[in-house]
Amino acid sequence: MKFPFLKFAIVLLVVSTISSSAQRRPTTAASIKRAAAIKPVEVGQTAVVVDVTLSVLRDRPSLYGQTVMRVGRGRKVQILGSAEADGVKFYRVAAPSNFGWIQADAVFGKFRPGDEERLARMVQAADGFDQLEIAVEFFMLYPTSKFRPSTLLLYGDLIEVAAAKLSKDASSRLKRPEMAASAAPIHSYYLNFNMLDRYRKLGIVFVFNTATRQYHYDGASWAEILNKFPTSAEAAEAKKRIDSLKQKMERTPAK
Repeated sequence: MKFPFLKFAIVLLVVSTISSSAQRRPTTAASIKRAAAIKPVEVGQTAVVVDVTLSVLRDRPSLYGQTVMRVGRGRKVQILGSAEADGVKFYRVAAPSNFGWIQADAVFGKFRPGDEERLARMVQAADGFDQLEIAVEFFMLYPTSKFRPSTLLLYGDLIEVAAAKLSKDASSRLKRPEMAASAAPIHSYYLNFNMLDRYRKLGIVFVFNTATRQYHYDGASWAEILNKFPTSAEAAEAKKRIDSLKQKMERTPAK
């Protein structure tokens, strides 16, 4: 006599026992390692916001998510997770006083291959005061970068161009009758000019030639090239600029 029901019951019992045993199997070091490998490498890392055009913090990982805030340039955020949507990658981050999702392209860090070169390209492509701000973020993030000498040279040139414009602005805005009536030295008026403030926040120093009433960049980035990268292709150009600065500071008014 055959007992098909009994055979089925035995098979079911065996399968159930194996499954139960697998569930009770202790967690091993290998299984922990496999689980850790699944976690994105960015999680737990600190990133710096640079591209403020993309730095919207949202309530969900989507370009259509509600805006929580826009994170300012230079702000550090901690990455808590990642997701992809709408053709871009998002990081869930802890930003100053808020949590949310930010487009991964808005931030830069040492943890992600390619960010160093990407930020160097961004410095080259930017303009205006933004270009100086982005360069400063590059210097802080990548102090030993192979792109540093070329960026330092460009940075100094940009500041010297800004110095020429600041000289014109100061001459037109500072009131000569008031300066003449005061006992304060003329150069102190120029070196207290309010349009210098945002440059000072970046650590930029201008020197002032009282005779010509002209600002000039103090040349710190050019000096760094000569001190730290003396064999670089940019060293010779940096030397030319420092020599030119000395000549500018020695100029007297044209007769």
